[in-house]
Amino acid sequence: MTISKEDHDRIASAIRSAEAKTSGEIVCVLAQTSSHATGLPIFIAAVAALALPWLLLTFPAITVYRILLLQIIVFLTLLVVLCLPRVRVALMPHRARRAFAYRVAMEQFASRGLSSNKNQSGILIFVSLAERYARIIAGPEIAARVPQTRWQAAVDALIAHTQNGRIADGFIAAIGMCGDELARHFPRTDKGRSDLPDRIYLI
Repeated sequence: MTISKEDHDRIASAIRSAEAKTSGEIVCVLAQTSSHATGLPIFIAAVAALALPWLLLTFPAITVYRILLLQIIVFLTLLVVLCLPRVRVALMPHRARRAFAYRVAMEQFASRGLSSNKNQSGILIFVSLAERYARIIAGPEIAARVPQTRWQAAVDALIAHTQNGRIADGFIAAIGMCGDELARHFPRTDKGRSDLPDRIYLI
């Protein structure tokens, strides 16, 4: 699932519009997957390859050379299949998926400059498609002033659009809702300006 250049422009415009009313910052990140590194596919492929000779004991005509060759083929084939993003994520427990996605979201919050926002009013809108995960992370100052129910309402709007394949519309809805909260608690001042790029990051 991807977004077009037009969607990129619409999201950037929504961020600019929201930030025009506030001294806070909004950053959007869309991840195809958050669980890039996991040893589970390797483990499963290795176990299957090691178990294969025991299954082939019923065929005494098969040579050791062929057994070894079949082990390699089974291992490599399973590894390729199990490392496909959707398959790899499907093998993971739900809690592990959320933990991976949450960790990436927090990393993005820091790496995109929101953790160093001067008034701690930065907001990250994050979606990880493979894990079916969406989260809004707010800086400590704005988080302390806004009830969690407001952030959840923005997440719900984001998810509702994304589930229908309208990723850009979901981000735009969440940007608008988050922007309203920022404008209410951190209105734009004469010195206020956007220090971060107005765009969506694809990772």
